[in-house]
Amino acid sequence: MLIMKNIIILFCCLITCSVLSQDIYGQWKTIDDQTGEAKSIVDIYEENGKTFGKIVEVLNPNDRDALCNKCEGAEKDTPVLGLVIIKNMIKDGKYYKKGTIFDPQDGKTYKCRLALDEDPNVLQVRGYVSFLYATQYWVREN
Repeated sequence: MLIMKNIIILFCCLITCSVLSQDIYGQWKTIDDQTGEAKSIVDIYEENGKTFGKIVEVLNPNDRDALCNKCEGAEKDTPVLGLVIIKNMIKDGKYYKKGTIFDPQDGKTYKCRLALDEDPNVLQVRGYVSFLYATQYWVREN
């Protein structure tokens, strides 16, 4: 009986730890900070110890075939759908930093910081230029 109680307690502790230790990996609905409009779904994943994010769905049917005409280099005029916009993020405590985020609308790359908000289903996405920054809050897709 005592062994059974210990197993149940251990099981409950493991479930609690897994819920509390959610990470940023998975799919997120991007929300435009100016309009509040949902724009796309970005899949955030780990590759070679770094974190990346790729646009896997464009929500506006009129923009689904859009090309990145403001991109430079090899990405110029490639589809926005499939574009890797978050690159080379490294986990540092509760933040993911030292990488970049690309905005296909303005063609600019920004320093980036990612972190779960108080709600683990909300991702704080912050882009920096020098000491100035803008923040968006993306919502986890189920």
